[in-house]
Amino acid sequence: MKFVLSVAGAVRQFHPIVRDEVYRIGCEAMRNASLHSEANQLSVAIAYGKEFSLQIRDDGKGMSPDVVDHGREGHYGLRGMRERASRIHGTLRFQSRPGAGTEVVLSVPAEIAFPPDPAPETPRLRLLKGWTNGKANPN
Repeated sequence: MKFVLSVAGAVRQFHPIVRDEVYRIGCEAMRNASLHSEANQLSVAIAYGKEFSLQIRDDGKGMSPDVVDHGREGHYGLRGMRERASRIHGTLRFQSRPGAGTEVVLSVPAEIAFPPDPAPETPRLRLLKGWTNGKANPN
């Protein structure tokens, strides 16, 4: 299978929980494509902007509308992907039909995906953060 990757926008630091969920959704979508699609090409497009977007597309055999909507009996990959997207307030869209490949698109609002830039820490602030009521704070 040929693999194509594209990245648009300035790469940004993720909130750790969002990063982990995006990673697991992406892995599951690519795993499904490699195991089930019989595709010749897998494309992954990542976009950083007013939202984070991950698009995974294959040119394989596709899925029936029933599988797209409900998954396969005894399999939890699509359901798990939807649950992960919901936990991070993302939207997950599947587009597929038999013979036409599959596209999975995850979108997460930037204010959820990317933590705000922290204020620069000065040496004095670092020192103050280590002390509480005149006693060293181990945390």
